[in-house]
Amino acid sequence: MRRRTLLILPFASTTLGGVAVARAAETDADQPPGHRVSIGQLQQAMAQRFPLRYPVPGVLNLDLRTPRLLLLPEQNRLRAEMAVDAAGPALNRAHQGNFDVDFALRYEASDRTLRAHQLRLSRLRFPSLRPDVVEMLNAYAPALAEQSLQEVVLHRLQPEDLKAIDAMGMQPGPITVTPTGLVIGLVLKPL
Repeated sequence: MRRRTLLILPFASTTLGGVAVARAAETDADQPPGHRVSIGQLQQAMAQRFPLRYPVPGVLNLDLRTPRLLLLPEQNRLRAEMAVDAAGPALNRAHQGNFDVDFALRYEASDRTLRAHQLRLSRLRFPSLRPDVVEMLNAYAPALAEQSLQEVVLHRLQPEDLKAIDAMGMQPGPITVTPTGLVIGLVLKPL
C-alpha cells in the first residue's frame, strides 16, 4: 500500500490544486503529503458565512462577527476567536464581548467539504455586563457555537480536483493541522 500511495501522490497532488507533493516533501520533510490549504484560504471561506445574528425573541440579539482562526497543530485542531455583540430589550445598551471555540475538522464526501466538528467552547466574556447577565448568556453559548460553527464549510474541493483521485480508488482522508494550514491526506476507498 505504501508503494501505491507513493506512486499516486505526485499525480494526485497535481490534480488537487496544483500542489507538487514531491517538491513539498523535499523542502519540508516534517509536513505530511497531501493537498494543502492555507490559513488564508480558511479565513476567506469563514468570512463568507459571517456576520450572523441569533435572536432570543423579546430578550436580545447576539450578533457574531467574522471569527479569527488560529491553528493548533499540537492538538490537530483550530480555534476561532469569536467577537459577539449583544443588544436588545433585556439590556440597557449594546455590549461587546467574545468567546473562543476550538474544533477538529472532518471531510464531508457528499459535498466535498471540510467542516468543523467536536466543538469545545469557552465561556462568553462581556466586561461591561453584570455577572448574572453574563451567566444567562452563557446558558445560550453552547447552542450559539453549535449553530454558528458546526456546519461551517472551511474549504471545498472541486469535482475536477477529485476526478483523477477517484479513478485511482483514492479519496480524501485524515486532515492534519500544521503551523501554516491544513494537509488533507489521501487514503484508499473502501472496497
